[in-house]
Amino acid sequence: MIKFGLIGYGKIGERHASHIQSHAGAVFHSVFDIKPERNQVAKEAFPDVVVYASQEEMLNDPAVDIISICTPNSTHAEIAIAAMKAGKHVLVEKPMAIRKADCERMIHESLKSGKSLFVVKQNRFNPPVQAVKKIIDQGKLGKVYSVAVNCFWNRNESYYTNSDWKGKKEMDGGTLFTQFSHFIDVIYYLLGDMEILHAQMANVSHQGLIDFEDTGIVSFRMKDSDAPGVLHYTTSAYEKNMEGSILIFAEHATLKIGGQYLNTIDYQSTDGFDIVDLEVAGQPNHYGDYQGSMSNHDKVIDNVVQCLNGQVEIMTNAYDGLKTVEIIENIYQQAHVHGLEKYA
Repeated sequence: MIKFGLIGYGKIGERHASHIQSHAGAVFHSVFDIKPERNQVAKEAFPDVVVYASQEEMLNDPAVDIISICTPNSTHAEIAIAAMKAGKHVLVEKPMAIRKADCERMIHESLKSGKSLFVVKQNRFNPPVQAVKKIIDQGKLGKVYSVAVNCFWNRNESYYTNSDWKGKKEMDGGTLFTQFSHFIDVIYYLLGDMEILHAQMANVSHQGLIDFEDTGIVSFRMKDSDAPGVLHYTTSAYEKNMEGSILIFAEHATLKIGGQYLNTIDYQSTDGFDIVDLEVAGQPNHYGDYQGSMSNHDKVIDNVVQCLNGQVEIMTNAYDGLKTVEIIENIYQQAHVHGLEKYA
């Protein structure tokens, strides 16, 4: 049995705890949150869980095999490095960190300590994503001509006012890190690395709530195929999440992974390899007054447990996590270089 210690018992921490507890090969062993009331909530939900008085106490407990990190974005790197130095494997929520240099330090410690470093990228498990990945790996698409990515979500005022870190540049990182890093990761997962050519950003509806953009338009080039691409994202969709989609134009097919969360095939025209009998996707993560990406954390936990037992390969390795952060950094750098960000 793989024994998990969980650091950060917020909304996503609750999600981790539930799936760890329900996995036949895992044990939700312990929890620590810097807010005592959150530790109490965890204890009430899971009476057998060990509640630690400090992070150090958890890391020094030899009973814990792996640390699941569900804390604010900017804290991921230091907690992960401390955990691996203490001899623990690590599962870290997205984004892996909010600076590429921090990701590199995390990978260095993983290599030095010999401990596995897993990054949560649950949208890779979405049935439409897996189906398109299989087609691409089989070479059926032929030359990729162009790519269009749309991320149209809503994040209302309470989303930020009810949090002590979301929307704050130094802790959050930006909209691409917190809301849309999954989409960047899926593009990378399917089509490889990208060169960022141009980025325009603005805060159009969240003035006074966030320190960065809520809307952006990015142009890029896929390095493997030389295909041009565009990313249009916003958290200003009216009242609710509208769409999360990736549209691929290629030599032998046009495919659109769509829905609100990359959870459906919205369009396909192929040279005889239509995607059929697709497994029904799960439900999105519900967090009260807003929704997040697809709830595939059960598959993430299962992959971690099987990996640590030597049964399967890791779905999202630390290098993939780093690449997502690197691409996002490059996008923000392009907007900064050209003075095309307006946050006030």
